[in-house]
Amino acid sequence: MIQNVPNVPLAFREGDEPPESGGCPIGGQFVITQSIDLFAGKRVILFSLPGAFTPTCSTYQLPGFDGQYDEFKALGIDEIYCISVNDAFVMNEWARQLGIKNVKVVPDGNGDFTRHMGMLVRKSAIGFGMRSHRYAAIIKDGVVEQMFAEPGLEDNHPADPYGVSSPENVMKYLKGQSS
Repeated sequence: MIQNVPNVPLAFREGDEPPESGGCPIGGQFVITQSIDLFAGKRVILFSLPGAFTPTCSTYQLPGFDGQYDEFKALGIDEIYCISVNDAFVMNEWARQLGIKNVKVVPDGNGDFTRHMGMLVRKSAIGFGMRSHRYAAIIKDGVVEQMFAEPGLEDNHPADPYGVSSPENVMKYLKGQSS
């Protein structure tokens, strides 16, 4: 298991506004941020999933972490990040459509962060290409404190397990730490 998070550039999109007639948000710009800067001086929950707009990710994982944000903060978490091998346009629109208020979405469009985390897997059997294996991690000042990786870390795994990386399981771990 890795100890430090990788330091790679991530391309965020800021300032886009949807046109009045609908369609793709425009008018903003790409902002490149080094991944290590997201974690410096903070205790963070990072969770990753196979893709935006997918059922488990959209119904349970992202909304679950967002809905329990205040409880995570009370247990010493400074930020919660959701990273996926999707581009910034997709990640921003996904968060907007789900009404996400607290979790920050992190685009890993090239899969570089995910690859360096050892979590990049082929999901070509379902037409996804290279994506992230589902996991969560508690990271303190850029160092992985605890990893919650779902079983089946392999290319084209036939199932999409969910439970180990759930907000409820991460919360259980944090509550055990605080007692």
